[in-house]
Order: sequence, then structure tokens, then C-alpha cells
Amino acid sequence: MANAAELAGKVALVTGGARNIGRAIACAIAAGGAAVMVNARTSRKDAEDTVDRIRAAGGRAALHYADVTDAAAVGTMVEATIREFSRLDFLVNNAAIRAETAFAEISLTEWQRVLATALDGAFLCTQACLPHLAKSDCGVVVNIGGKTGHTGAQGRAHVVTAKAGLAGMTRALALDLAPHGITVNCVVPGTIETVRGLPGVPERPAHRQSLPPLGRHGTPEDVANAVRFLCGPGARYITGQALHISGGGYMA
Repeated sequence: MANAAELAGKVALVTGGARNIGRAIACAIAAGGAAVMVNARTSRKDAEDTVDRIRAAGGRAALHYADVTDAAAVGTMVEATIREFSRLDFLVNNAAIRAETAFAEISLTEWQRVLATALDGAFLCTQACLPHLAKSDCGVVVNIGGKTGHTGAQGRAHVVTAKAGLAGMTRALALDLAPHGITVNCVVPGTIETVRGLPGVPERPAHRQSLPPLGRHGTPEDVANAVRFLCGPGARYITGQALHISGGGYMA
């Protein structure tokens, strides 16, 4: 980047920041000079490692455990961010559940859990952060979508629905929050090489074998760099957009 500290003096809240894309986003924003509140609900060791990595690189970071579907817990998390860093400029709604289940076998409980984490979480976090983002001269909301929300995918009806909903929410919030000077965009990862094999999340190698036109799967850092750009001063005239980070795997 032309300015290695383009986010200096700013503060970000990254949900689902313990590992994979969330960790890379937190580290990238911190590398830009911002302080970062890392949110996690589980994965305590991974979340602590994310904060340790940021601090070891000379950045500022703190950790807050909260379920983003719990309104009271989200409110406490935002209060903790302000108490720790005195301001809030960027919100990255990354928390999500990856699940693969045949449609006929999806229980209502599983359906609601997947949608709630992505959609209720983004709603609650954005609403709670809004008063603080509105005070910033560079308020930013970045929602982390998914390619399947635009293309569809077998065995992931709940995940596809949740990610498609985030794309719609992005456009709606871009209009609602523009009067506050807040930009709202959706970064849409394609197939990204992340740590898999989580409990209850079956691996489907065939789903990830095909390569996009650029000839490789993406990395969490590819996604994180796009988020960092959208938080920076060079993206202040971009809002309501879905930015696909897929190596050409999806062309809007």
C-alpha cells in the first residue's frame, strides 16, 4: 500500500475474528494502523492468538467474547470497544456459520442458527455501532458475503440464503446510512483456502476442486486486503457495492 499507516488513529470492530478470514481482516486493518477489537464466540485459543499476532507486530488489539445474535451481549461488546479505544470507525460483520446439509435434512433449528448468525448478527452489530460510526469522519461498515449467495450451491440452502441476505442488507444500509457519511459495502469471497474440519461441518473436497480463471484458490489475505482498502481514505466514494474476491470465479 502507498501509505502503510492509512488507518492510523482509527478503531475497528471485527466479528468472528478468531481465525481464517476474520483473523486476516483483523491483522490487515491493524497493519494499516488502526486499533482492533477482535470478537469471538468460541475458539478462545485462536482468538487470543489473533490478538497476540497483532500486538507482536506493534499493533493495538483487544478481545471480547460475545454471541452476535444476543442484543445485550452486542451492546456490551460495543461499550467495551469504546471504553478500550475511545472511538469506533469501522465495523466488519464477518461472523458466520459454515454448514453443508441436504435441504431435506436441514432442521428449523439449524436453519435459524445459520441465518441468525449472519443476518441478525449484522443487524444487531450495525445498529449498536451506528451512534459511534456516525461520529466518525470515516465511518465504514463491511459485510462479508459469499459467492454462493450470488451463484447458489447444493447442500447449502441456509448459507446461500444468509449470504444473499447480506448482499441485500448492504444495499439497504448504504442508502440509510449515507446521510451519516457512513459507507456500507459487501466483500464477497470466492473459494478461499481456510482451515476446515470444524465439528459438524463436513468436508466436501469436490466442492472446492475447480479453479477460477486466475488458476488458484484465494487466501484469507486476499479478502483482508479488500476490506482494508474499503476502510481506507481511497474508498470514501464507494458504497452499496459487492466486491467479489474470487479470482474471476464470479464476474458481476
